[in-house]
Amino acid sequence: MKKKIAALITVYRPGSHADVLVGKYLQGFPTDEAFNDPRVEIVSFYIDQMFEDDMSRDLSERFGIPIYPSIVGALTLGGKQLAVDGVLLIGEHGDYAWNEKEQHLYPRRHFMEQITGVMATSGRGVPIYNDKHLSWRWEDAKWMADRAVELGAPFMAGSSLPVCWRDPFLEHDLDTPLTEAVAIGFSGLDIYGFHTLEVLQCMVERRAGGETGIAAVTCLEGEAAWAHGRGEGKWWKELAEAACETIDETGRQVGSMEEHCDNPALFLLEYRDGFKGAVLMLNGYITELGYASRGSAGQVDATWFKCQGHGGPIGAYAHFSYLGLNVEEMFLTGQAQYPLERTLLTSGALEAALTSRHEGYVRLETPWLDVRYRSFEKLRWRPTAPSPTGVSLDPFPPEKG
Repeated sequence: MKKKIAALITVYRPGSHADVLVGKYLQGFPTDEAFNDPRVEIVSFYIDQMFEDDMSRDLSERFGIPIYPSIVGALTLGGKQLAVDGVLLIGEHGDYAWNEKEQHLYPRRHFMEQITGVMATSGRGVPIYNDKHLSWRWEDAKWMADRAVELGAPFMAGSSLPVCWRDPFLEHDLDTPLTEAVAIGFSGLDIYGFHTLEVLQCMVERRAGGETGIAAVTCLEGEAAWAHGRGEGKWWKELAEAACETIDETGRQVGSMEEHCDNPALFLLEYRDGFKGAVLMLNGYITELGYASRGSAGQVDATWFKCQGHGGPIGAYAHFSYLGLNVEEMFLTGQAQYPLERTLLTSGALEAALTSRHEGYVRLETPWLDVRYRSFEKLRWRPTAPSPTGVSLDPFPPEKG
């Protein structure tokens, strides 16, 4: 009998994270090597907000999945006790407020409180996946991580970017002696600043000694960022250029980053062990993400985190197949497939960067980001090729979004 999974969702519309992730649990996961049938079963929906383009009601009828009016109902299947074997928490998209730091106030902690409340009263914890960052506020992110541990609930979270294609393929060996690294991205600082931080962190956590946490964060924007790159920030400027060079004309403008990006945003990350990291957001210049690092011997390695499966020949957002398959592996085995601490750290780093920006681009010391962990050696599911060239099938036909 397949394990039963509850999908708790803020909004289920075409192109939403619910569509491109939960949809694959309903019809299958296209990958470079094969089309993988789901090994678990979605048995309940909770939808926090429904709009005219809502997909959940059609899918409920099509697949026989009830939509419950509460999170508790979706977890208990209308009964009194936890009745599912795993939880997908998709708290992304929807009509939720923004605060003065330009953070989107998704109710992920609220969802997690409901989930863990049912687990606590039922006397058992089951695996949970939380889409993207844990929370917009550090205290809530830390609470979510700690509460899962208290209840013995395996917990994964984070971005799909660490499991998209890398061209050329680059994965640092564990304990690689790195000194500094940069990830480049685009789009809004809250929505894609997180993705870019996850690109950086999934690589640099493999450095010698493992992850030690972040001591301070500074955000710079506009000419202040470019000026820093011409001075003490020459290290990140050189690495950012190396990362950009891996991206071809389908994802990058011809010319220099300064020519096309009028308002760069830079997150400078001072790690507790002396390692230096940076995130550079280049709106107007790139529409893909990249990474570059420098080793202790001075060598530079760079790669393109390639997401051109978006709407392309292998189907919309195909890299979500690899995310979904790793989460499914946790549902089946009870073992997280990569460290939750990665996303705990990136959640806190993003909040710190946006606080630095809001407070006048100050250097913000972050003693609370004392997050120490070791990267796992390898993932069970990841792309096997440097470019998306595999199975040409999306979980839903075009008319379904």
